[in-house]
Amino acid sequence: QVQLVESGGGLVQAGGSLRLSCAASGTVFSINAMGWYRQAPGKQRELVATITEGGITNYADSVKGRFAISRDNAKNTVYLQMNSLKPEDTAVYYCKAERPLLLPDLWGQGIQVTVSS
Repeated sequence: QVQLVESGGGLVQAGGSLRLSCAASGTVFSINAMGWYRQAPGKQRELVATITEGGITNYADSVKGRFAISRDNAKNTVYLQMNSLKPEDTAVYYCKAERPLLLPDLWGQGIQVTVSS
């Protein structure tokens, strides 16, 4: 079974940085676009950043200029570099991977990011 394993979360002070990683394990034939989403308590899950197979990126306005998404296709891994973190970035962050044909999307278990003021 293919699984997405997230790592790199934790507690950081405002202005600090974290790097999240998400690696696909198991039998992987191919993965198309990948992305990061987040959900704060009492709020809807929202898109943070996406990246296509070819490396084209897209960011939410709230993180543009502070976060950077990248991927290593050989390792089936996507990263999220988070700089200049703010308390409003506090949330559970989820990794998502799109698969070809009609295979369903894959989601990670979620990883906590907490930014203190």
